Amino acid sequence: MGTGVCFPKGFVAAAVAAGLKASGSKDLALVVNQGALPGAAAVFTSNRVVAEPVKFSQAQMQNGVVTHVLLNSGNANACTGEQGRKDVQACVSALSRSADVSQAKIAVCSTGVIGEYLDTEAVTRAIPTLVSDLSASGAANAASAIMTTDTIPKQVELEVDGWRIGGMAKGAGMLAPALATMLCVITTDAVIDSDTLDSALGRAVQMSFNRLDTDGCMSTNDTVIVLASGESGITPDETAFGAALEQACTKLAKMLRDDAEGAEHFVNITVSGASSETAAVEVARAVSRSNLVKTAIFGNDPNWGRILSQIGTVPSWVAPFDVGKVNVSINGVMICKNGGIGKPKEALDLAASKEVAIEIDLGAGSSGATVYTTDLTHAYVHENSAYTS
Repeated sequence: MGTGVCFPKGFVAAAVAAGLKASGSKDLALVVNQGALPGAAAVFTSNRVVAEPVKFSQAQMQNGVVTHVLLNSGNANACTGEQGRKDVQACVSALSRSADVSQAKIAVCSTGVIGEYLDTEAVTRAIPTLVSDLSASGAANAASAIMTTDTIPKQVELEVDGWRIGGMAKGAGMLAPALATMLCVITTDAVIDSDTLDSALGRAVQMSFNRLDTDGCMSTNDTVIVLASGESGITPDETAFGAALEQACTKLAKMLRDDAEGAEHFVNITVSGASSETAAVEVARAVSRSNLVKTAIFGNDPNWGRILSQIGTVPSWVAPFDVGKVNVSINGVMICKNGGIGKPKEALDLAASKEVAIEIDLGAGSSGATVYTTDLTHAYVHENSAYTS
């Protein structure tokens, strides 16, 4: 039985070392939908600076049903202009010839350094081997090949009432809403059309990857693609499918968070008692982006004043609340009660756990949301000061 993207029926994958990474590690992957009833949908970065592979794949998703996803690490092919566009087309043409597939069915994803030209000759030279290596056992290699600063590959498998969802993702830095710095391919053998996939993916991404915010930095290359093969022969209820897809995306989002660059604490910021879901997300996001909050958590210091002051930065028209009704708990200890001093911070030992749960009750309504983040460490600063590939 396959893992990750090959866990559902009807999918094969492969990976090779094309020479894009100085380490010589695998850096080129391919996922192929062999199903008789293919469907596809995608969500891309909302950054106004968009990589050439994203531009290409956005158009592909509008023009037909994608069945082949070519992914490379080691180079983002972003901010590369006309040459970058030609490089994407050269890779697509090479894959079309080798796999005997229409160019209209190919999407391309890239990740790595921004502002450097892709070694297209290396990619096109490796594509025939990549195609010949396709198999139902190739998912693990594909998940490893798309890694950049990741320390572990990230895969997910779910089975629901006889149909399956699988997936892989990469990302460890530049993780912020409006996707995160990530590539993700999700597969399912459910019988489901592209329009339904698109609707379900939009909601799933909103509740998972768009709730991930480790460092407040948005990328140029973010892509989430979902492919359906129909090979299970089962048409699931749309609500059930949407819930399973959201579960798979959330699992992958937490894997990205838990592998974030330099992180020592993994933080869930849950806001309740908000006037709306939007208000809850904005409050949680404001706290997640505070370097003062993040460094306090790194130092195992439950400095709740930093949390409360960050809550106050959210405009009242976005999140109305009375500070005199706000409660803040950390790992179950209500350290701030009604906007003032709660239990003494000595009652809380953050050093005892890598998991930190910050719970904020605004006392202003019945809506809530959770944002996933990390602390901010010396290791994060060091890694990103030295990162060039």
